[in-house]
Amino acid sequence: MSKTINSMSLVPQGSIGAYVQSVNQFSMLSAEEENELAERLFNEGDLDAAKKLVMSHLRFVVYVAKGYAGYGLPQADLIQEGNVGLMKAVKRFDPSVGVRLVSFAVHWIKAEIHEYVIRNWRMVKVATTKAQRKLFFNLRKAKKRLGWFSHDEVATVAEHLNVSTTDVLEMESRLNGQDLSFDLGANDDDEANFAPVQYLEDKSADIAIAVEAENSQSHLKNKLYSALSLLDERSQDIVSARWLSEPKATLQDLAARYSISAERVRQLEANAMKKLQSNMDLA
Repeated sequence: MSKTINSMSLVPQGSIGAYVQSVNQFSMLSAEEENELAERLFNEGDLDAAKKLVMSHLRFVVYVAKGYAGYGLPQADLIQEGNVGLMKAVKRFDPSVGVRLVSFAVHWIKAEIHEYVIRNWRMVKVATTKAQRKLFFNLRKAKKRLGWFSHDEVATVAEHLNVSTTDVLEMESRLNGQDLSFDLGANDDDEANFAPVQYLEDKSADIAIAVEAENSQSHLKNKLYSALSLLDERSQDIVSARWLSEPKATLQDLAARYSISAERVRQLEANAMKKLQSNMDLA
């Protein structure tokens, strides 16, 4: 089954938008259709059934992968790792337990993504600035000779590298930190990773609800920006600066920008918010 599924186009090609549109074309399965396909795979090893189960859940992998965008890793890679987890879940799914595949698969999808994040995020974040990288490599060499630092050794290293003792202690802590898995292991051949907890139903893993929520959020976002475009330029700037930007501007910041009082800015903001709400109601 693994060879056949791997031959399918599960790796995002080109733009993510095009890939999302592609996977959204696969229809979701009803509980009856899913159970029939799962039984064919589980009892007969039907690879066509496995393919349909995987393809019908690719959009859910995209939904889960979006939740890890904050790590700064390529979205295509997150989706690809999630797809690997989905295939492992399909391979292990037992329809006789009585839960939907998506509730079972979400554990495997997240496990694969977690493993990828840990492998590719922590190594970068251990040392991000030039000074930290210098400290990182010098400290690694010193620790191979000295082991765990005493107070005097910390002070000596800090003086030698022209950094604070706090920086030395923090980097030492990072070097000695152990990566811990957030979830079940992702090793495909390790049956010890298989646990009954994976069959607990995840109410948040309903793919229909997930897709509906995503579409609703996108619709509201479009309404917001459409309504915002109907405001005058100054009102748009005030609303954006106060509510849609990070860090958010203060009334004093905007007062200085427009050479008016902070109270006047507050009044303009209140009027703009009323117009914005009215425009959204009409959209």
